Amino acid sequence: MTIPILLLAAGSASRMRGGDKLLEDVHGAPCLQVMAKRALATGQPVLVTLPSSDHPRAACLTELELLVVEVPDADLGMSRSLQRGVLALPQDSKAVMILPADMPDIKTADMSVMIEAFETLKPKALRAATQSGEAGHPTLIDAQVFKQIQSLKGDKGANGILSALGEDLSYHRLQGDRARLDLDTPEDWLAWRARAIDPL
Repeated sequence: MTIPILLLAAGSASRMRGGDKLLEDVHGAPCLQVMAKRALATGQPVLVTLPSSDHPRAACLTELELLVVEVPDADLGMSRSLQRGVLALPQDSKAVMILPADMPDIKTADMSVMIEAFETLKPKALRAATQSGEAGHPTLIDAQVFKQIQSLKGDKGANGILSALGEDLSYHRLQGDRARLDLDTPEDWLAWRARAIDPL
C-alpha cells in the first residue's frame, strides 16, 4: 500500500527570533534533513512542503529522493501546506501520513509502526498519541478524506476534520511524549539538546 509521508516545513518559524528551527542541528545535520531521511527509510514516498524551491531549507534536501512541494501562500496558514501537499500526492496513494518537521523525537520506527497500525485497523484516520493518551502527531488520513482537506482554512490543520470522524478516528500511542514534542523556540531546542541521546 502506498502511503506517502508529507513533511510540513513551509512555516515561518516566527518564534525562533531570527533563527530557523528546521535548520537547527539534530545529531550533526539540519533537523529537516534528518526528518526527511527518517521518512525515506520507511520505504514510502516522501513530500516536503516549503515556501519555495529556492528557500534556504531546500539546500539540505538536494541529495534526497523526495518531492518538494512549493507553498508560496504559506502565510495563510497550515491549511495551505496540507492542501498543496495532498494535491501533489502520487495517484495511487491510499492515504497520507502528515508530520510537522519540527518533531525530532519521531523516528523511522514510529512512522513505520503507525503505517502498520493504519493498515491493520483501516480507520479513516489514525492519530498518534502520547503514552498517556494525549493526541499528537503524526496523523494518517485515508484517501476518502482528501477532498475535505481542500476546504480547510487558516492555521488549525486538520483538527476539525479529525474531530468530525467520530469512531472512524483511531489513536496509536507512541513512547513517552514524543507525539506532542515540537520545538518552536530557542529555549525548546536548548532543553531538547540537554536530554537528547538517541539519533536513530
